[in-house]
Amino acid sequence: MTFSDILDRVGSMGPYQYLLVALLGFPILGMANHNLLQIFTATTPSHYCRPPPNASAGPWILPLDQNGQPEKCLRFVHPPNTSLPNDTQWATEPCLDGWIYNSTRDTIVTEWNLVCSSNKLKEMAQSIYMAGILIGGLVLGDLSDRFGRKPILTGCYLLLAACGSGAAFSPTLTIYMVFRFLCGCSISGITLSTVILNVEWVPTKMRAITSTAIGYFYTAGQFVLPGLAYAIPQWRWLQLTTAVPYFIICALTWWIPESIRWLVLNGRSSKALKVLQRVATFNGKKEEGKKLSLEELKLSLQKDISLAKAKYTTADLFRTPTLRRVVFCLSLAWFATGFAYYSLAMGVEEFGVNIYILQIIFGGVDIPAKFVTILSLSYLGRHITQAGALLLAGAAILSLIFVPSDMSIIRTILAVFGKGCLSGSFSCLFLYTGELFPTVIRQTGMGVSNLWARVGSMISPLVKITGEIQPFIPNLIYGSIALLGGCAAIFLPETLNRPLPETLEDMENWYQPSKKPKPEPEAEKASQMIPLQSSGPGLDPN
Repeated sequence: MTFSDILDRVGSMGPYQYLLVALLGFPILGMANHNLLQIFTATTPSHYCRPPPNASAGPWILPLDQNGQPEKCLRFVHPPNTSLPNDTQWATEPCLDGWIYNSTRDTIVTEWNLVCSSNKLKEMAQSIYMAGILIGGLVLGDLSDRFGRKPILTGCYLLLAACGSGAAFSPTLTIYMVFRFLCGCSISGITLSTVILNVEWVPTKMRAITSTAIGYFYTAGQFVLPGLAYAIPQWRWLQLTTAVPYFIICALTWWIPESIRWLVLNGRSSKALKVLQRVATFNGKKEEGKKLSLEELKLSLQKDISLAKAKYTTADLFRTPTLRRVVFCLSLAWFATGFAYYSLAMGVEEFGVNIYILQIIFGGVDIPAKFVTILSLSYLGRHITQAGALLLAGAAILSLIFVPSDMSIIRTILAVFGKGCLSGSFSCLFLYTGELFPTVIRQTGMGVSNLWARVGSMISPLVKITGEIQPFIPNLIYGSIALLGGCAAIFLPETLNRPLPETLEDMENWYQPSKKPKPEPEAEKASQMIPLQSSGPGLDPN
């Protein structure tokens, strides 16, 4: 008897599972708000230098840049129409008295003057948030194994609510960054526990559907965010609005069960049995729940228990040539996806289109992108889908270099197409990575691979600073890395319709190229009178 059989007895996809998917999915709705929040809370409006206090009456004249537009970061030292030599009269200086912003929105940029020489701090704030997601994944994964999935999930909901609210009341940019860092940590814990609980409580045949459904909650959140931002122009109130609901969500985790596997592996089989019986009652199978015994439960998870005793570490990922190749190529693909995705997702205001409308379009493209990805995964395979998504995204981003800034519609189409490809890349990677690593080290492989996506998303905002040297440099870097990730994916083996490897040895044998038979001596050939045939195409690992 396997754990799947136990789950079938208590209702493998009954009302309790539907409730669980809803309870896990609803909080994901708000995750998009936090990941993409700085699109609206850190918008940089048009601005110019504030006149000095002793400026003469009349219109204030500003120096012009090379495009004939008023300078944003310089002003004349002396008022116009003064009887001074030309070289002195037209001398400029930085904006010593602050800036005037042409916007009705209140953002962290306008409040803390994150423009001109301080504009790097805006990108730094987003990078620090992404660093929180990275650190949270490293720390909370271990805590989840030690204390359980549910306590970490509940604690992360509470942490996100508290720190998100704290960011709304931050008196300085430094404190704001600290709270945003902690918000990022909590997002990582929520993602980790959500994925694990969904996988462990839903039958195998329904996992793809429920995982996609939870993913669409995130997509829906991208539609909610521009509506909230349009209705709430003050960044502090917008920040608070996205954080407070998690106090309520934290209370709703009472209905979310702990992982049965974790309970059994940590010697709490009695509690695991009670949880299963409670689920059976909720699914209308109370009598079946009463028939369950501790012996049956332990027997169904005997394989998990034996695998847990065999300790595997990150070093084991580099033990064999095949694993090293898979780890390297997957890490590059994950890094490229996270790196390029957030270059587009966080660059909404760069395309000259209304940011509210464009954010809705950016969110909407995920719907067909994920659907096309599912079809491609099912019919073309993981290998082609992953490489194709990154190569197309890289080509779209590089194309932006050659499109003038005044052709906003074409630039927007390219950006939307690239973002859709990268959304598909993310969807493919989550499935593909789980299939490539053997069971005994799958969780470790997933963690290491996903880590590189966090590194990419953390570095991505900082690359925008290179635009001060030449405007085309950021897109050149983003597009090139996406192409590099797509090329790396080409060297990954196909997993479509193939059984998953259980051990490191299984994986090495699985991906071993088929060997051609050695040529036999002529005499032997003649005696056998049987022509040699090449290996069939089904044995080709690619």
